[in-house]
Formats: sequence, structure tokens, C-alpha cells
Amino acid sequence: MTWVLENLDLIGSRTWSHLVLAVPAIVLSFVLAVPLGWVANRYQWSRATLLTAAGLLYAIPSLPLFVVLPGILGFNVRDRANVIIALTLYGLALMVRSVADALSSVGAPVVLSSTALGYSPAGRFCQVELPLAGPVLLAGLRVVAVSTISLVTVSSLLGVDNLGLLFVDGFQRGIMAEVLTGIVATVVLALAIDGLLVLLGRWLMPWAAARR
Repeated sequence: MTWVLENLDLIGSRTWSHLVLAVPAIVLSFVLAVPLGWVANRYQWSRATLLTAAGLLYAIPSLPLFVVLPGILGFNVRDRANVIIALTLYGLALMVRSVADALSSVGAPVVLSSTALGYSPAGRFCQVELPLAGPVLLAGLRVVAVSTISLVTVSSLLGVDNLGLLFVDGFQRGIMAEVLTGIVATVVLALAIDGLLVLLGRWLMPWAAARR
């Protein structure tokens, strides 16, 4: 506890750095996964290809990906952009399946009824299919968020500033309080982000909460 109180500024700074890496990756994963998931759901011939590719992408070990991407994209290995892109790829790999499953959960009668009512394809997607798929999308996004918060810590092995550096530094210096602080802070941050997503879901989809 003494170590924590003496290093509150350091913990706060690394928590903020952790969020700066994680939040853009979570948002980008969702934004990019929606059109890909729509394609996988709309065109059955593409579903197996896209979902298999997503599964293979997620199977790539994270540390090698952090190292390989700079050679492809021209970033420094410690650049935030490098970490954010890698995290986005992992989040996208998870989220594409969630989007495809969420959209396929919207029944064909609903889609046909909305078409009969005069909705254009874009209007039907935005005003009917996407809201009805919302609860499943939210569940997938929560998984992506927690996974991303966890994966950020791997980049600390390359010297990128985030809560993972508390593990690395504490282990190297034999300060168990620092290691435990990093673990607890990461878990608390993941729970906080998850809680915010739940609240956001209740605000955007009050009808879904009312059905429970």
C-alpha cells in the first residue's frame, strides 16, 4: 500500500497511456467490423472466408505482430500508432463474427416487413436491423473491450508506456507491490470500461433493458 501511495502520479499517467492505446483500437474495431460483418451476413459465400480469416488473424501471437507491423507500415516499434493498429486487428478479428451473428439474429420476416413498409436498404439497415442487433453487438463489443485492455499490456515488453510497464519494472526490480498494482489496475480498468459499455447500451437501447 505504501508503494501505491508514493506512486499515484505514475499509476495515473500509465493508466491514461493505457486508455490512449485501448480506446481508439476498440472504436476502430467496431467501426470496421460492422461493414465486414454485414457482408458476411448478406453474402453467404463470403461468410466462411471472412470468419476463417478473422479466426486466423486472432491466432497470430501478439508480441510478434507488434514487432512485424513496423516493418510493413514504416512506424517505429514503440509508436502508439503501431500498437493501436495491432490491437485494432485483434479486435476486428473478434468483432466480425459478432456482427455477422448479430445481424443474422434479425429474423427474415422483420427484414421483409420493413422492406414492404418502404425502407431503403440503407434505411432498413440503420433503422431496423442495426437496432435489433444491438444487444448482440454490445455483447461482442464488451468482449473486444476487455480483450483489448488486456492485450495492451503485451506492448510494455517493447517499452511502450502503459500499465504493463508496472509488471515489467516490478519484476525486474523485485517489487511485488508494483507487479500487483499493475495487475489490479488493469483488471479495474477493464471492469470500468465494461461497465461504461453496459451503461451506454442501456442509454441507447432502453427497450432491451426493459425486456429483461
